[in-house]
Amino acid sequence: MRNEELKPGDVVLLYSPDRKTYLVSLAEGGKLGTHAGEIRHADVLGKHYGEIVRSSTGQPFVILDPTLEDRMMKVRRLTQIIYPKDAGLILVKTGVQSGMRVIECGVGSGAATICLATAVAPTGRVYAYDREERFLEVARANVERAGLAHLVEFKVRDVAEGFDEEAVDVVLLDLPSPWEGVPAARRALRGGGRLASISPTFNQVERMVATLEAEGFVMIETVEVLLRHLLVRVGKTRPFERMIGHTGFLTFARRALQPVEPSGDAEPEIEIP
Repeated sequence: MRNEELKPGDVVLLYSPDRKTYLVSLAEGGKLGTHAGEIRHADVLGKHYGEIVRSSTGQPFVILDPTLEDRMMKVRRLTQIIYPKDAGLILVKTGVQSGMRVIECGVGSGAATICLATAVAPTGRVYAYDREERFLEVARANVERAGLAHLVEFKVRDVAEGFDEEAVDVVLLDLPSPWEGVPAARRALRGGGRLASISPTFNQVERMVATLEAEGFVMIETVEVLLRHLLVRVGKTRPFERMIGHTGFLTFARRALQPVEPSGDAEPEIEIP
């Protein structure tokens, strides 16, 4: 598939020499305005990933196959998104994979929805909840643009009203008050099912963890992921001045079907690889 000529409907990432990128769904007669001139879709159609297309000013753009990160970062946004650095750990920690059923509550602009749908494809399902219809409309458009709409079911609902699904594998809560979604998540999860949430502040995490403990969840842990790029130049490589630092604290837990008695007030053991 990747060696075929590009055709209408294919999605490409156009990369300029000054590192700017544009995510484009190709269409007959389409045009893209860039900082370096206009690019006609007709000049891209029929080419292959890795080839060059030139803008109206003669600037070269490399035609690339977009990755999941590209698709997530290029969504149209009405809200803050879950960044790829956090989404990657969520996938690993919760074990989301093909065929699983996943609830996402607090869809926002749909970046995490795209990530989850990609992971559960081709036979799984993502149930995407948000109480704001306008957010769901944007998320639905972003998911459709990514070609994943057949894997996602969107629902307008407040988390206090609960979820329709039962025995799902994973629940992701991206809410201002994620603890409000814990009872609904517990009812929806299968035994041993995993929960993940993201919160920006310490006090939110404290309340979330307390609620998870009260609801009988186990293996509760909270982490933060920091990502720092390097500016690589011969003889003077150093960290880049800017970095994607604090985006949120990630809390993970698993559902136990029977209550687990606490063993005193000992500090939790943290395994460091």
